[in-house]
Amino acid sequence: MWDYTDKVKDHFLNPRNVGEIENPDGVAEVGSIACGDALKFTFKLDENGKIKEAKFKTFGCASAIASASAMTEMIKGMTVEEAAKVTNQDIANYLGGLPQEKMHCSVMGREALEQAISNYKGAPVRAEEEKIVCECFGVTEKEIERAIRENRLTSIEEVTNYTKAGGGCENCHPIIQEIIDRVLSQLSETPVERPKLSNIKKIKMIEETLEREIRPALQHDGGDIELVDVVGNRVLVATRGACASCQASDQTLKHFVEAKLRELVLPELVVEEVSA
Repeated sequence: MWDYTDKVKDHFLNPRNVGEIENPDGVAEVGSIACGDALKFTFKLDENGKIKEAKFKTFGCASAIASASAMTEMIKGMTVEEAAKVTNQDIANYLGGLPQEKMHCSVMGREALEQAISNYKGAPVRAEEEKIVCECFGVTEKEIERAIRENRLTSIEEVTNYTKAGGGCENCHPIIQEIIDRVLSQLSETPVERPKLSNIKKIKMIEETLEREIRPALQHDGGDIELVDVVGNRVLVATRGACASCQASDQTLKHFVEAKLRELVLPELVVEEVSA
């Protein structure tokens, strides 16, 4: 049995925003019932250009339903440009994490969002010349490359977990391995240069990231977090509300709070909970 977080279970048993919007501004259909997962997503903007309504219909497992439900909740109130920056890892983090074997469900949610935005902008969803690598699930070379880059995947098994590519007849495994080797080689040859941060600048960036990227998601579910201190690369925080009593708070701190701070501020940051 999969080890689901309480938040995944909640969004599966009590999915938000189920249905279909009439006359939507953006619409997308990804996956297929034949492949085991299918998702239809629609959204509508308000007069200020922000997403006021987002709905989904899906055929899939608990993770697929929970991921789609979470994604629709996350993007409400965002502009299209802001929603376009949501990643599959953001969706998984919002849910407190997903089993590795189910990460493709968060990828499907992200793909539906991207295609709906492309539909809204009148842009083509997929270039006709894109090469399909996995015929069983219709996964393209570009989709595999992106999953590897964004999630630092290193094996065929991980690629299958995130994209479903290679999960059928396995004939594409040699090609997937070639893509993995190529992308990882490119990543190793392109070092990421980060500007040196003064302690004041680092604390300011941590505060801004907490306020903009982290606290709204926690507050939406009745929780909160407070920055207590920053000692070197140790970020000392105190949880509040529902987070303080949640059994999955450790996972939330590591897989959501720490991951987001490492991504947006400094890779060496370590989040620790303290009493305050």
